[in-house]
Amino acid sequence: MDPIIIILFVLLAVFLLLSVPIGIAIGLSVLFAILFDDKLTPQFLVQRMFSSLDLFPLMAVPFFILAGSIMMRGSMARRLLDLSRSLVGHVTGGMAQISVLTSMFYGALSGSSPATVAAVGGVMIPSMEKEGYSKPFATAVNTAAGCLGVMIPPSIPLIIYGAATGTSVGDLFIAGIIPGLLVGVALMIVSYLISRKRGYRGTGKRSTFKEFLVALNNAKYSLLVPIIVLGGIYGGITTPTEAAVIAVVYSLIIEAFVHRDLGWSQLFDSLRQTTVTSASIFLVVATATVLAQTLTFYNVPNQIVTMLTGITESTILMLLIINVFLLIMGTFMDALANILILGPLLLPVVQAYGVDPVHFGILMIVNLSLGFLTPPVGVNLYVGCGISNISIERLSVAIIPFLLACIVTLLMITYLPQISLWLPGLK
Repeated sequence: MDPIIIILFVLLAVFLLLSVPIGIAIGLSVLFAILFDDKLTPQFLVQRMFSSLDLFPLMAVPFFILAGSIMMRGSMARRLLDLSRSLVGHVTGGMAQISVLTSMFYGALSGSSPATVAAVGGVMIPSMEKEGYSKPFATAVNTAAGCLGVMIPPSIPLIIYGAATGTSVGDLFIAGIIPGLLVGVALMIVSYLISRKRGYRGTGKRSTFKEFLVALNNAKYSLLVPIIVLGGIYGGITTPTEAAVIAVVYSLIIEAFVHRDLGWSQLFDSLRQTTVTSASIFLVVATATVLAQTLTFYNVPNQIVTMLTGITESTILMLLIINVFLLIMGTFMDALANILILGPLLLPVVQAYGVDPVHFGILMIVNLSLGFLTPPVGVNLYVGCGISNISIERLSVAIIPFLLACIVTLLMITYLPQISLWLPGLK
């Protein structure tokens, strides 16, 4: 391997250990590595950062973030919570089941894992404590369920993967539905088993059919969001970016004029949050794309393909190796950076083994979403700790059963590609 690449990764490791923000760490690593060599110039860094953002699919990112923020500050998210309570509140561990089901609903609105934890966990964690659930368990359930925000479409990481690898974002969105639901069911099963063992009861009584209809009617506009977005994309009516704009306009109209739960102050807060979040995401996109192109310039992708294909001819073993590698990378590097850097590098490897790019995209997003649940970079852990005021150590222990359930589900998604490819009609 070229010495410049070694210098680059050493610098990146040092910056990450110093807790430098991931986008800045990647940019500085590439810049300093370039200065050690005369093959590339700093102008290369600037030009590539600029051109990396000149992609139409990336425009969907701030619009989906804004739509989710508007719904969180209005009442659409709360109405979904009430619907979840009417459906599963009566079963063993009812409050935990409500948390997971609401996160599944909200994941179809926000496209963000930390946002899902903040929106659902901010309400459910204190409520679960009042009902007698232990604080670590309540926090672990909501923290783990937050990862559904990036699995169930619309998903920001799926948009980034599609843009980085040239894969259809529409196909990725449709392909993510069943895997996301499968992970959600796995989390609900774990919640049930733990709740049964610890004696956590339901909310009291089963909702009547009339109460369910009332909750369904109140949440009808919220439930229409994924139908409008996915229906428009897969029906060939809109692109993902256009669907994102429609989601913003729709949520704004519903919250401001139908529910009347969104004022000017909430709207300005949503715009401010969207600006800050989008800026941090696009900084990672720009610098990680430069890093990926620098690696390509030094022929690293071909070296990786040659090395990995030389290890084994078995598709099963190769996918296992890649899964372990991604799980390790997810523990200390941001999911978006991993997608942008490793997606273009690993896709040629798996394609040599006959793996579909859409299937690999879902596999990669589900895998890297677990990085939100593992220290030291696990963003969901820090959001959960901020809500419940417990230590990261206690939460990391409490979340282990949910993490294991996600890994089992990941293996199912990996070795049963029909789970991902059935709805898009690719297999």
